[in-house]
Amino acid sequence: MLEGVYQSKYWLSRLIIQRGIGLMYVIAFVVAINQFRPLLGENGLLPVPSFIERISFKRSPSIFHWHYSDTFFAIIAWIGLGLSLLAVTGISDSSPIWLSVSVWLLLWGLYLSIVNVGQLFYGFGWESLLLEASFYAIFLGPLHYQTPFLMILMIRWLLLRVEFGAGLIKMRGDKCWRKLTCLNYHHETQPMPNPLSRFFHLLPESYHKIETLFNHIVQLGAVWLLFLPQPFASIGAGMIILSQGYLILSGNYAWLNWMTLILAFSGISDSYLQYLFPLQIPQSIVTPTYFQLIIIGLAIIVAYMSIAPIKNMISPHQRMNASFNPLHLVNTYGAFGTVTKARYEIIIEGTTETNITHDTEWKEYKFKGKPGAPRKMPSQFAPYHLRLDWQIWFAAMSSLKSNPWLIRLIIKLLQNDQLTTKLLAHNPFDKRPPTYIRARLFKYEFTNHEEFKNDHRWWKREFERTYMPPRSLNQLQVFKL
Repeated sequence: MLEGVYQSKYWLSRLIIQRGIGLMYVIAFVVAINQFRPLLGENGLLPVPSFIERISFKRSPSIFHWHYSDTFFAIIAWIGLGLSLLAVTGISDSSPIWLSVSVWLLLWGLYLSIVNVGQLFYGFGWESLLLEASFYAIFLGPLHYQTPFLMILMIRWLLLRVEFGAGLIKMRGDKCWRKLTCLNYHHETQPMPNPLSRFFHLLPESYHKIETLFNHIVQLGAVWLLFLPQPFASIGAGMIILSQGYLILSGNYAWLNWMTLILAFSGISDSYLQYLFPLQIPQSIVTPTYFQLIIIGLAIIVAYMSIAPIKNMISPHQRMNASFNPLHLVNTYGAFGTVTKARYEIIIEGTTETNITHDTEWKEYKFKGKPGAPRKMPSQFAPYHLRLDWQIWFAAMSSLKSNPWLIRLIIKLLQNDQLTTKLLAHNPFDKRPPTYIRARLFKYEFTNHEEFKNDHRWWKREFERTYMPPRSLNQLQVFKL
């Protein structure tokens, strides 16, 4: 009896969603393996042991409340990567239902443990998005079972909160979104430009208005088509996929756009996807009744937990990205409610000289993703996430005193800490640590076509002010951090 009501023909959609989320987990755990220890490890910029002394398990559930060491973290992260590979290759979803559920449940639990102790460096909306989406993947079931349509609807509800929440926060936030002028600035001032960002920035203002209008149409209108019968749901999903593909081409937003694009396939049924992916859909086994009843129970819980996100969306004081529970389930989403109109970058420089004069030679630390040398072409990193580079972009909007982790970073650089310098593209003091480091704030703008043709500079920059005057290791170690 339940089969006809709760099952639908979304086998290919489920395949894409499960493989896509698995791939995002591969990237997330690789990021953790490469970056967590210098950022959050025992001797990191924001050490986890200090954090878990202050925060209870109830407020921030994590396996690391039981025990934390850098070695234990590495074991957890590598286990997570191994489980991610089972998910992305489809091994877990070609297995018995208990094994599929176990793999996805462990992935969610392990990554939740990381996010809940990640503090500032894991405070991004796409962490909650990955966690919520992967929690629903637990109940999608193996591929040889019929696809639960209730789970497809829950994923669409997640997608609506992502897109419609983002659309609302724009309309309520910066007036440039209502005037269709925000993209006059955003390609240039976004946290991490990519190689095509300059091209998009230099397009005519009329084009930027079309970009912005299409964004509003998708986020405020087309997303509702997901809850209409086919082919309307597929049309809405297709528009979301197009808009997310455009964002992927024009910027580096970690896995935010990739996750949204993957989830959009929940709106496209097999009859349409087979035109793109001419795969033979196997005969499915009827999902066990007990599993269907669990899904119905989950749907009721999600409906109840949706009250807070709905209130948030209709509130004039809408929160941009928020989790209403420590499990990061049924969250509220949204991004770039305000757009910065000018780009400022913190440039960190060091010297080995013992006396600072006007003639002191300063050498610049180079980061992997954030703008630095004017001739350096912006890089493509997404869906990989450069957590340090993103936080330095935020730090440029406030003072050094507001960012004690940045003082810790500079102390690590003065010590030539090898774990920390691995987060950089180039350490100019790899053989001998600097005696002093300073930080200066520069205003950055993309060069126009003529300027680029003359000297091949991607950026022009102008000194704005001193962010931190020259400081030695002894001077900084007296700060109470």
